[in-house]
Amino acid sequence: MLRCVRFGRLPKKSALTSYSYRLAHGHQQKFLAALDKKMIAGGLATESEAIFDLDFHAIMHWGTDPVLEKNYVPTRSQRARSVLTFFAQDSGTHNLVYANADLSKATQNREAIAFCDHWKGVSGSDPKMLIMDQKVTTQPVLGELDARGVKFATLRMRSPALVKRIKAVAPGDWKTVALDRPGPYNRPKVCEDAAVKLTSYPGTVRQLIVTGLGRDAPTVIITNDEQIKTKALIAQYARRMTIEQRLAEIIQAFCADALSSTVNLNVDLDIMLCVLAQALIAALRARLPGYATVTPDVLQRRFLETPGKITTSGDTITVHLDRRAYAPVLRQADLPHNTQVPWWGNRTLRYEIT
Repeated sequence: MLRCVRFGRLPKKSALTSYSYRLAHGHQQKFLAALDKKMIAGGLATESEAIFDLDFHAIMHWGTDPVLEKNYVPTRSQRARSVLTFFAQDSGTHNLVYANADLSKATQNREAIAFCDHWKGVSGSDPKMLIMDQKVTTQPVLGELDARGVKFATLRMRSPALVKRIKAVAPGDWKTVALDRPGPYNRPKVCEDAAVKLTSYPGTVRQLIVTGLGRDAPTVIITNDEQIKTKALIAQYARRMTIEQRLAEIIQAFCADALSSTVNLNVDLDIMLCVLAQALIAALRARLPGYATVTPDVLQRRFLETPGKITTSGDTITVHLDRRAYAPVLRQADLPHNTQVPWWGNRTLRYEIT
């Protein structure tokens, strides 16, 4: 049998609706757990370091569905009807490892705990550290993280009392820290308090007031990690911003902002597929010489959208890729010539480059 094929983007509503309605949140979570184990084995996630960046992302709905809650949508600078999604990124590899769209305002504060449970089921132990924005969770939940031995670093809301404390910092209390990163904001000034009491947090936290990071107002970082050095903590939190880059990439490449439904569980399937697609792209990118830092949309245009022919012969499926300008890159890539697919009746998948 001979037929043509073009490798494109993720299937959306018309292709997924027939079976997405039969799925539940548990199915997506089991799939992500199995995917994370494969990512750890393949070096796409770091089990030993176990530091993760957490963030929410609101996928805006352009209609007037009264069932959807209103969430703040940064691209619109306003609250709007939307589906709130949650993502976790491995800080070491910058790959997404977790997502959830089955959220509500009543449950969103506990997503950090839900992710800890997920990762413990995957790796056998809790994450070592979670890096997050101040809106991800609440002080009581931070207390729960501390109680189970999970370190965290987050921002503190600037209350009137905190603003007064910042203004009262004497010039001699600031310490300059040299960060190992390019750009003009690599020598911030820091004023550190070893034990600060918060309103609803049991115990005290370590507080860093940081200026010189490119923002008008000082950044206030709080953590329960008393051992990490000041320089490492600031650099770790600064790297958290890469999760926003990952989200922008899956929006651009996989249409993550295009709702296939106003039902949370259907969107839950969509973003789980985005995590899968991002992992596959990361695995491909690591095998392509010279493409270690390119975005998924570049890989799609140059490689995944290559037309070709599929030939089925017995238990072997051969994909003949047409000749294109970037075919030499594929020939030099560390790609397996024959792959046995267990869920495909152990058939062999083979690629041939013209």
